[in-house]
Amino acid sequence: MEPESTVTTCYRHPALESYVRCTRCERFICPDCMREASVGHQCVECVREGAKSVRQARTIVGGRISRTPVVTYVLIALNVLAYLAEVVRPAIVERFSMVAARLLGPDGAYYVYQSGYPADYQAEGLVAGEWERLITSSFLHLEPTEGTFGLLHIVMNMFSLWTLGRAVEPMLGRSRYLALYLISALGSSVFELFLADPAQSSLGASGAIFGLGAAYYVVARRIGADMRAINRFMGFLLLWLLVSAGLTSWQGHLGGLLTGGVVALAYAYVPRGPRRVLIQAVACAAVLAVLVLAAVLKVAGLK
Repeated sequence: MEPESTVTTCYRHPALESYVRCTRCERFICPDCMREASVGHQCVECVREGAKSVRQARTIVGGRISRTPVVTYVLIALNVLAYLAEVVRPAIVERFSMVAARLLGPDGAYYVYQSGYPADYQAEGLVAGEWERLITSSFLHLEPTEGTFGLLHIVMNMFSLWTLGRAVEPMLGRSRYLALYLISALGSSVFELFLADPAQSSLGASGAIFGLGAAYYVVARRIGADMRAINRFMGFLLLWLLVSAGLTSWQGHLGGLLTGGVVALAYAYVPRGPRRVLIQAVACAAVLAVLVLAAVLKVAGLK
């Protein structure tokens, strides 16, 4: 009678002999399946299961930590692509910039909007149901033909977005950062709607970027950072807000700054706990609802 074989093999690779057991499930594993553990070795499946139970590190506001500001890079890419598109087809600017209400005359010129306009005039802007302008305007910039400030407009905005985004996105996490950016952009357009000439056309990422600046300040105070450099930065931001009154839309800058600040306060000061994410989401939804309702009521009053 032949003796029974005592050769043991890896549970994942039956052709390979193995004499080492996983310290967790006690199955035999080969060198390719071994993963070092605090004691002995574990198999691939046990390591994967263990990783699921490990609590992931979070940012100060509860977002997932991300060292690479992917959302910032995507936003910059979208702005650049939109800019290239408007260079190729300038009509994009007139169609998607922020305009509350104006009339396009039969001669191709723009006129102040008024109810009961002649049939040969065409209404444009939010009063014509073009609600997408509230967001699309934040991805457009002045054309290169608009004097010295034309090309400088997008260059300055993208540099500011690159600088602030790399600081703020890791603080908030990707989803919260994107939500703050878009809500700030919407807030910028709504302030334009209320404070600027309804026929005035405005565009640019500045409003959303001002929202990031406000978030940077709020979160920095929340974590107890050295505020000297940050206060100087905010002073520069407010100075630019004043200077912009003679160059671009200060109304949009102010709207983005205040809206971003409100959202950032909701992010930073909601107490930790199982309902923190829900409360933050409700706060963002509330800000969004207020902005949308305000815009709808204002546009209804223009008609």
